[in-house]
Amino acid sequence: MSYSFRKLLLIAALAACVSSVNAQLPNEKFGKPSNLEWDFKGWGDAIDADAIILCKTMKVTYRLSDQVSNFNQSDSGLGSDNITDFSKNQIDESNTLVNYEVKLRTKILKPEGAGHANIDITYFDSEDGNKIILDELSDLKVRVFTKNEKGKVEKRNIDVSTFAKERLDKNYKVIHVVVPNVQAGSIIEYQYNITSPRPTFLYDWVFQESIPTVRSKCDIDIPAFLQFKMNAPIDKLIKSSVEVGHLAYDTNRSDMKKGKTCITNHYFIVGDYILPEGYALKRNPSSVDGKSDATENKIADFTSEISMPGVTVPVKMPEGSTHLRVK
Repeated sequence: MSYSFRKLLLIAALAACVSSVNAQLPNEKFGKPSNLEWDFKGWGDAIDADAIILCKTMKVTYRLSDQVSNFNQSDSGLGSDNITDFSKNQIDESNTLVNYEVKLRTKILKPEGAGHANIDITYFDSEDGNKIILDELSDLKVRVFTKNEKGKVEKRNIDVSTFAKERLDKNYKVIHVVVPNVQAGSIIEYQYNITSPRPTFLYDWVFQESIPTVRSKCDIDIPAFLQFKMNAPIDKLIKSSVEVGHLAYDTNRSDMKKGKTCITNHYFIVGDYILPEGYALKRNPSSVDGKSDATENKIADFTSEISMPGVTVPVKMPEGSTHLRVK
């Protein structure tokens, strides 16, 4: 066998290995961890981690109902001829809701990582006496999966009523999710919904947590008459795209045609195999020569800011807080 042919085989084998690693992504269907996730031990600089986030996702959709008054048309729906003219459309916040569906799956790899089973969820809860605006946190579920000595998977549901709530300031609260009796090898699933009556505000999404993350994804569908400045991370580990979509109105108005839809901006942002800031550098200081590298620097969070004039901008989250944070 010639040297060049052996070299070609080696290159092909290395490429296959890289492809295999990249293909090892967790499934996003919650309720039953996959065999891959039970066997997953980490990767590269994350091979010795105490815990890892297997998958975390946020899906954001608007519920449109009775919220648009168009002064130029008898039909209150929006069409391509007027959708960009914000002055013709008014938002009634009492009938425009934003729904966040959040899911998170974490695996404890070592006994020292048990604390990473605990998370904080921050949400809007105003103490303003003049106007009550609350984001409703609902359907919170926490499950722990473990394997017994015979390899059988056992599931344990956590009583969410025991979780403590704390006020951060006059506008925000945080619920501290504490999961007891986790052990090395345990997989914990969390899922919840937030329904918000604040259409001009979007919660940020954090790609880079305090422990390695295998997959982080946010999927956001925004009515086109709401114009946001979107700060999507620009990084080789993060891929983002936007395309035109459509969102149906709730058809409970007599002056709206049945099946009316609104044009949307559909944002899709996903990141794979993300390390915490400075993680590799802490493990092996000699491995970094001072050059910028995605695994050593902070990966930008996904943030948004309403850019349309004439709308009330809701109070932002307290500095240093995030919607979902793994402790």
